[in-house]
Amino acid sequence: MPCPCCGGRIGRLPSLPHALGQSVSQIRFRKMHGLGNDFIIIDARVQLVDALTPDVIAAVSDRQRGIGGDQVVVLESAMRSDADVFMRIYNPDGRECEACGNATRCVGALMLAETGRDRVAIQTVAGMLYAWRQGTHYAVDMGVPQTQWDAIPLAQATDTLHVDVALGPLADPVATSMGNPHVTFFVPDLAAIDMTALGAPLERHPMFPQRANIGVAQVLASDRLRLRVWERGPGLTLACGTGSCAALVAAHRRGLTDRRATVELDGGALVIEWLDNGRVESTGPVSYAFEGVFETADYVVQREALAVA
Repeated sequence: MPCPCCGGRIGRLPSLPHALGQSVSQIRFRKMHGLGNDFIIIDARVQLVDALTPDVIAAVSDRQRGIGGDQVVVLESAMRSDADVFMRIYNPDGRECEACGNATRCVGALMLAETGRDRVAIQTVAGMLYAWRQGTHYAVDMGVPQTQWDAIPLAQATDTLHVDVALGPLADPVATSMGNPHVTFFVPDLAAIDMTALGAPLERHPMFPQRANIGVAQVLASDRLRLRVWERGPGLTLACGTGSCAALVAAHRRGLTDRRATVELDGGALVIEWLDNGRVESTGPVSYAFEGVFETADYVVQREALAVA
């Protein structure tokens, strides 16, 4: 069944060196996004990606000089027999990260189109995730949130419902791991918070040895949150899937919301549910932007020139 949002254009890419006669320094990609949280998706199952170094990842992620994106996603053959694909995620600085809810939905849409099945399994460094269609949207099982201080991780033993971190108007966050570390601050008026000024220093607070994604949420109702997220690496994004999951978990742990809520982000809305079995599901749209080929050598030269400058 073709993807309803992409007009059937998101099946598996051809094997590039054979199908298109490209050199090993050329890499084909797709650009997709979930609520404006955008990704450069590269299928390493059908092409060589040895030239995709951290410097190249950083260069192609650059919105002024490259393709531009919040993260680069690389698809590899699954290492487990019960998985359909292995997904790696890289931040714009070239560092690998553990999880991304919106990227998982995009990859889920790709794999559902490729396999023709109703449900697919995606292997990641953070564990197994699952995706399926939900009407014209896509749902993903993001796994079980971790709320123990050493699993998030935090730098010292602390109550994760009340973490001793504060900056300006932000204080007393809840810490959660959705495969990656999050803290969620609750405020009465989200519009009054300068995320750009506060996000970067909080991301690197000594309490977070692996840095952290910084969410700021306003509770609108027992089933509705307004959220903005400063992501570890990309900075302020239009939407954050794992951040939305973490915010719902944090809000419910604080007694502020039900176990299911709509999370309003700058790029649109996700429906998040913390099931009774402990797992968290996220549902939202997926959009296809374009696809193309880039020459890695061009970006190597560009990075070297910037380093000299």
